[in-house]
Amino acid sequence: MTQTPANADSDAELSTAEKQLYEDFNRFGLIPLWTEREDLMPTAPAPQAVPYVWHWDDLYPLAARAGDLIPVGRGGERRAISVSNPGLPGLPYATPTLWAAIQYLGPNEVAPAHRHSQNAFRFVLEGEGVWTVVDGDPVAMRRGDLLLTPGWQFHGHHNPHPKPMAWLDGLDIPFVSATDTGFFEFGEDGVTDRSTPHRSRSERVWGHPGLRPVAATAEDTPNSPLAAYRWEHTDAALTAQLEVAADGHTGVVTEPGHAAVRFSNPTTGGDALTTIRTEMHRVAAGERTAAVRETGSSVWQVFDGAGAITLDGMRTDLVRGDVIAVPSWCEVAIEARTDLDLFRFSDAPIFERLNLARREYS
Repeated sequence: MTQTPANADSDAELSTAEKQLYEDFNRFGLIPLWTEREDLMPTAPAPQAVPYVWHWDDLYPLAARAGDLIPVGRGGERRAISVSNPGLPGLPYATPTLWAAIQYLGPNEVAPAHRHSQNAFRFVLEGEGVWTVVDGDPVAMRRGDLLLTPGWQFHGHHNPHPKPMAWLDGLDIPFVSATDTGFFEFGEDGVTDRSTPHRSRSERVWGHPGLRPVAATAEDTPNSPLAAYRWEHTDAALTAQLEVAADGHTGVVTEPGHAAVRFSNPTTGGDALTTIRTEMHRVAAGERTAAVRETGSSVWQVFDGAGAITLDGMRTDLVRGDVIAVPSWCEVAIEARTDLDLFRFSDAPIFERLNLARREYS
């Protein structure tokens, strides 16, 4: 289609020479800036992705039905059901940079080992009994735990118990896809470690607050070497923040009644994953967070409690398990009817490194 200037009402207003110019632009694969300026340089972000809430009462029964009908094995690899943002029709993406899915593993099932360049994590909403094996290190999965699988680490899952288990998967698949940097490799068949240690090797080495090994191999690593961040520690940190703030100490909570922690890499103090920020938030009953908008996008999941979220003026009630997509520059505020715990992951590390991060409070 011939490009025309933004201020031209019709082709009839163009001279013959101008028409030929735009036809030649098209013929040689060129588009002039003046016809596309508002799309290329909007006055504020105008994301295609939309704010959206997927309710756990819908998600989990569908995952369970898939568990009855769809086997897990080599090829399909995982019984993972990704959320699809309505603003990105046909794409299995929560936002343009983030992928979120519910993964379901039935009794005595094994998801085979593989690896990929995409960074990944698992956040456990409920239950226990599954072990994820990361580069040969079996890591127990329990309610409230965050489990990391940095890019290019082999990982498989096994469930030795008679009950199924489901959790939230998060990856940077859309970002890696957009930058054409994706790689995938199958692991060896039949070698997933079936052991079930209470503590993984990575926790035994790296799971001591404020302490790190003094060894030649204990260099800074881009992603965290700690495979599991346990709920007991997260819960204690959030509880302590609110208690200390209630005693009158300032600067320990994000805002009144709102505690938050970020999962960090013990070798650098930075984000646990290079492309994904992971956090846990607690909003005390009766409190409401300030409305804020940020560049970049995020996905939230309600871990416990009840409340509501307002996204660009649209209010939606929330209960345990609900998953929320927050696109770039979407105004978001959260209110808690009961104490409300929420897990959040975002693409913030990418945009901070690119100096494109921006935040605005209403």
